[in-house]
Amino acid sequence: MPVRVQRSGDVYRAEERLPRADPWIRHLAYLMDGVIPIGPWSFGLDPLLGLVPGIGDLIGAIISMLIVVRAVQAGVPRIAVARMMANIAIDTLVGSIPILGDAFDFAYKSNLKNLRIYEDSLYAAHSDTARHWGFFLVLFAGIAGVIAAVVYGVVVLVRAL
Repeated sequence: MPVRVQRSGDVYRAEERLPRADPWIRHLAYLMDGVIPIGPWSFGLDPLLGLVPGIGDLIGAIISMLIVVRAVQAGVPRIAVARMMANIAIDTLVGSIPILGDAFDFAYKSNLKNLRIYEDSLYAAHSDTARHWGFFLVLFAGIAGVIAAVVYGVVVLVRAL
């Protein structure tokens, strides 16, 4: 984080220059995840892009990475940036599954989640890393559970043959 030194008489004092919330990121997240209200729900361009076969989810992920790039430029901690990238990966990978993934895209708002992570990291003075590590612990446990279930299913299938 950049430090600015000001001269006060003959005494120098260092003040931290905290980055401010970025209205451009807020607008982009809203555009991608919540610009179209329908009743009590809202969605944005991200799930609509996901409807384009093959490349739609990739385009959405590239646009979502702009938020991550701005977070890195603002000095957000690496663990928070990793969590933001994991949100984009989840959105892109699950969203690429035909039909089920499209429904998931309408419900999972990775850009708004990433905006919240970005702003929380700015205002929390980089002290909330335990929450981010907890997210990864749950994520890895879920992935390990899915892998274990697939391996168990394959073993059961092979034994049945």
